[in-house]
Amino acid sequence: MGRGPQGLVTLRSLLRRARRAPAPPRGEVRTDVGRVRTINEDRVLDRSAAGLWAVADGMGGMSAGDVAAQTAVDTLAALEAVDDAAIVAAIGRANALIHAQGGGRSGATIVAAHVAGGEARIYWAGDSRAYHVRGSAVRQVTRDHSYVQQLIDAGLLDEAAAGDHPRANIVTRALGVAEHVEVDRVSVALRSGDRLLLCSDGVSRSLDPHDLAADAPIGLLADRLLAAALERDGSDNASLVLIQI
Repeated sequence: MGRGPQGLVTLRSLLRRARRAPAPPRGEVRTDVGRVRTINEDRVLDRSAAGLWAVADGMGGMSAGDVAAQTAVDTLAALEAVDDAAIVAAIGRANALIHAQGGGRSGATIVAAHVAGGEARIYWAGDSRAYHVRGSAVRQVTRDHSYVQQLIDAGLLDEAAAGDHPRANIVTRALGVAEHVEVDRVSVALRSGDRLLLCSDGVSRSLDPHDLAADAPIGLLADRLLAAALERDGSDNASLVLIQI
């Protein structure tokens, strides 16, 4: 079959576009029951094709925390159109479902990320966290909804001592505790090579930012982060999503 000059030009332009097109972001998910607990109440969501990931942490000591966390990720997993309004609405529905199921006695913290158009939109309620990594620079982009964070904000507690506070496990916002929940949001501008970490407090409690800045493939780094959380602490379920841009 012959191919004219115009056909050659079109083929070359398509190949150039293909070479320029960035690879889609991909995520690595890890979760572990830890060294003390017998039930893993954490749940992770990986919808790489839609650029959507989440970590939900069922609240320890409350009735059916694992069910609450599962409800949170299932509601996001069921989304057909994935955009800002849809994600906020889904988290609101999850809150209502968890509250109806548990009557305010069951709950889960959540952090979610949607990556599209050169930015990440981060959504959270509670003390599950998101970090942005660019080269050796590591920045926490969420702010805990917790009792100790309130003490830090008021200047009554040093941030370095927060993890040892006797009420460090108390969150001030979570899904399912009340009929309505306020979800905080932040946008993060992304560059090729950036990474995002979403994690439950079983990881963040003992996280060293230098660990995140390591130059390693994300699968290997995800394994190392989980192993470090279990070795340094391990008193809680530990879950994370590591996203490569």
